[in-house]
Amino acid sequence: MNLFSILLALSPILVILVLLIGRRMAADLAGLVGWIVAILAAWLYFQTPLAITLKASLAGIIASFPITIMVATSLLQVFIMAETGAIARVVALIKTIAPKDQVVQVMIVNVGVGTLLAALGATPVSILPPIMLALGYSSFVAIALPALGYDALCTYALLGVPVVVFSGLVGQPVNEVGGYFSRFMPVISTCIALGMLWIVGRWKLVWQGLLPALLSGLSAGFIAIGMNALGLVPLTGVAAGLGVVIVMLGYLLATRKPLKDRTLLTGADLEAEKRLPLWAAVSPWLFLVVFAVLVNLPSLPFYELTFKTLAMPVEIIPGAPEKVRLFWQAYFWILVSTALALPFLKPTGKQLGDSFKKWIRRAPRPMLASAVFFAIAYLMNHSGKGLDWTLADPGRNMIAVLANASSAAFGRFYPLAAPYLGLLAGFVSGSEASAIAMLTNLHLTTAEKIGAFGLLLAAVSGIGGGLASVISPAKLQNAAAAIGRIGEESTVLRTTFIISLVITAVAAVMALIWAF
Repeated sequence: MNLFSILLALSPILVILVLLIGRRMAADLAGLVGWIVAILAAWLYFQTPLAITLKASLAGIIASFPITIMVATSLLQVFIMAETGAIARVVALIKTIAPKDQVVQVMIVNVGVGTLLAALGATPVSILPPIMLALGYSSFVAIALPALGYDALCTYALLGVPVVVFSGLVGQPVNEVGGYFSRFMPVISTCIALGMLWIVGRWKLVWQGLLPALLSGLSAGFIAIGMNALGLVPLTGVAAGLGVVIVMLGYLLATRKPLKDRTLLTGADLEAEKRLPLWAAVSPWLFLVVFAVLVNLPSLPFYELTFKTLAMPVEIIPGAPEKVRLFWQAYFWILVSTALALPFLKPTGKQLGDSFKKWIRRAPRPMLASAVFFAIAYLMNHSGKGLDWTLADPGRNMIAVLANASSAAFGRFYPLAAPYLGLLAGFVSGSEASAIAMLTNLHLTTAEKIGAFGLLLAAVSGIGGGLASVISPAKLQNAAAAIGRIGEESTVLRTTFIISLVITAVAAVMALIWAF
């Protein structure tokens, strides 16, 4: 096999990795450089007409809308909630929960609330570290746990965007592909819960908190399976987060421990309680959950209307239209829910102005990062095709070259490698959805060559991409910045890196068992 072809096929990812680690370049800028490298490799070596490279990139950008626009709208909602005191009101509530049981507190805040926040478009690594610090945990723990908790059901973050993206890439309904992810969740979410306890108190706390950790992880995982069976995949994170909180509160009642303690509340927390009632503070999320149920429940007419009738296909690649589905996508309903909640949040003109200023300053770069990694993925997928979009020689396709190399290198043990490739792609791209876009076609092609179950391999790679959250420099730095400890994220990374490798190994073994 031509080593030079393999290196060139890998060149966009290798260049991005070098820029991220060696030069510490931001993900969006590194992605742009990687995209230019991908165009040059596809055009000059893999004989792809320049017009095809640009059109494939554009198709990738349109395919990225579920996450790119979702990032923008969720940031806008969170900024408005922060400016109006809604986030502070939610924080005041979380601080009072489970004061006398450290294990339960960790599970509720970082698995339950963390999963719920991520599913609704909020950012656990921004909101939870100050709470952990106020609860008496070290800055190390306050940075590490919210990042690790984000992984618990990262596949179902942002109202299930990664699964929605996966569905579009493989051309199968969301409710069908969700099952490939959910089967891993009971084990993986339990491993994450145990990993949290190990970070806080090493093996002593793991043994002490084994039962609550098992209850948290298994309840989150089996709720994921149940939501998939009900056809409500986009709401999985919401249901699982609430489920963990309810299970842990039930555990406290069963063990006769107090559920609430207000002694940790500061003057600012008490002022936040006076400023907004809880129902008003969470009104954007309440509206969002209602709309998400309406447009995702197959038994209701809104799903048929928004998902199928109003699919809004945009055909750039012949025979493979990208379905925008504007009125089904979560980002549309985030905007609607934010607008409907404004009378309850009662923002002043200055608060709205400050929210939009923050949004304009902070939203474009993560949007660009998301879009550019999708562009790279689509460019690699369609490399080597002529102006008629047909592939005459598989040796000119970057994905085919990598698939041949992967099947030759790993053979029937490729399922062990798939989640680690996802972990790498998640680290490089900064998101599970981007990792899914980058690698899904590679896994499907490689699986076909070795006779494995391609959709399952692609799904476990996505789970690996989700586990990359805990080693993502951007997420860890975000958590450190939230408590004024910039620089400490590098110390945290050394610990979380090992945890991510161990949990990915568990996913790899499961994939090997199920792949054939």
